[in-house]
Amino acid sequence: MKKTLVALSVLMAATSAQAIELYNQDGVTVNMTGDVEVRYKKDIGKDQNTKQEIDDADFGFDTRYAVNDDLQVGAFLEFSGDNSDRANDKTSVGNVYVGFYHGSYGDLKIGKLDTQLDDAGIGNDYLFGVNSFFNNANFGGEEAIRYDLDTGSFYMGLGLIQDKHEAQAIGKDGHYVDVKVGYRVADFDFTAFYGDAELKGKVLSDQVTLNQDETLVALEARYAGFENLNIELGYYTVDTKEKGGDKIEADTIAIALDYTWNKWNFAGGYSDTDYSDNYMIGSVSGTTVTYAKAEDHGQWFLNAGYGIAPNTTVYVEIGDNDKANSDLGYGIGVKATF
Repeated sequence: MKKTLVALSVLMAATSAQAIELYNQDGVTVNMTGDVEVRYKKDIGKDQNTKQEIDDADFGFDTRYAVNDDLQVGAFLEFSGDNSDRANDKTSVGNVYVGFYHGSYGDLKIGKLDTQLDDAGIGNDYLFGVNSFFNNANFGGEEAIRYDLDTGSFYMGLGLIQDKHEAQAIGKDGHYVDVKVGYRVADFDFTAFYGDAELKGKVLSDQVTLNQDETLVALEARYAGFENLNIELGYYTVDTKEKGGDKIEADTIAIALDYTWNKWNFAGGYSDTDYSDNYMIGSVSGTTVTYAKAEDHGQWFLNAGYGIAPNTTVYVEIGDNDKANSDLGYGIGVKATF
């Protein structure tokens, strides 16, 4: 049975907020953005404890200089006060990049940033979300380039990552590229993502060195034709092949809905994930790596959020899956963005 390493990711719906304008004069703008989220959470699984988590504690500065009426150049710098859902006295640098922004030809960013597949995902969830296919590939890095073009109806993007610093699973001899293409028509929004990675870095606390290829595909459709109701569908697949080994595959289908009523938002979602018979999941304890067969499963979530102030939401969420020896997860929290 061929072994591979998997770390399932939670898909989070993006939340936008109005940035705080700090400076705007003579073609120079400086905006500040940030988000903070504190929650109490009992994770899905057996014998889990309820923990307080600092899920987000970030702020950033976006500075831009107008070259002419169409072109701006600038830089973005982000700081993060949370690490592994904790505020443990270790502030880290988030995204850091220079950017070129053109009104007709799109935006180009170079630096430490997230690429196109980081935008993939459906569901207006806070804690548990829709489990997806994401494997060892990272959708962002310290040595990344991202290009985006949005004409209103049609939009597309390209991302590239190298890892010469050997900071992630890609490795100095690996590569990563992803592409996004989308189209909006009437009340529909269709998006397709494709990613290709050659992974030669280290994972599982540097205990295992990868030598594998991954191909990732995501197809999403959104419909907003009903008043206050959004419907989202997603299909996700990843093919992984170790050098000289057999191919393994994971497929996920998902549906999510959310409904807004006054200051309330109610959301739910369900996903079903199937693995090929030779799919193994790796885990590490100390210096020992063990493997277990991946378990096909369905997962769901339900939540309610209330906007107590602009860009500030109090929420409660429950979620579960049908894996063996798995108990209901739940949590409450507060999220603020600016």
